[in-house]
Amino acid sequence: MELARRAAAIDARTSCRPDDARRPLAGGDLMPARDHPLLGKWRIVEMALWDSDFLDLVEPAYIRFDAQGRGEFVFGAVQGSLHCRYGPAGVRFTWQGSDEMDPVSGAGDAELDEDGLLTGEIRFHDGDDSTFKARRW
Repeated sequence: MELARRAAAIDARTSCRPDDARRPLAGGDLMPARDHPLLGKWRIVEMALWDSDFLDLVEPAYIRFDAQGRGEFVFGAVQGSLHCRYGPAGVRFTWQGSDEMDPVSGAGDAELDEDGLLTGEIRFHDGDDSTFKARRW
């Protein structure tokens, strides 16, 4: 019985399910998503590894975070679906998607800087890492 209780407690702290925004938070480093200042859509205006022509190759580049712990990004021929963890200073996420139709995945993070820009990094598993800057759409 003790093992089952511990497993449930770990699941409650680490789950990324859509109902996480309604679940009481375990630990002081997370905050309810519904109150987070990063929620919404952000226009990616700069990335360290790619120029602006590539960023908007298919559609205007963006990253979006929602209150259910999900999100998405698009830049160039890359698209990704996010699973997010919100903290007081920003958001951490893992992602899965495609790059020119090839499956890719990775992780990333973002936070607001003092000028109101969203700054962060998108990392590809076994591939490129690039910082980015975005403005609220």
